[in-house]
Amino acid sequence: MPKMKTHSGTNKRFRLTGSGKIMRRRANTNHLLERKSSRYTRRLAKEVTVAPSDVKEIKKLLGK
Repeated sequence: MPKMKTHSGTNKRFRLTGSGKIMRRRANTNHLLERKSSRYTRRLAKEVTVAPSDVKEIKKLLGK
């Protein structure tokens, strides 16, 4: 059986922590930042964990 290939799009968007959680970036951080408040953009800068319902599929795409 050949090795599972990592889905490159998924690989760029998510990262796996040491404990096995999947982290993702928040939406609304790419453009039109001038009109968003500093408080809001600072909050968006932090990574968050992926919803439990999506974990299984993302792990599969990451080849784990």
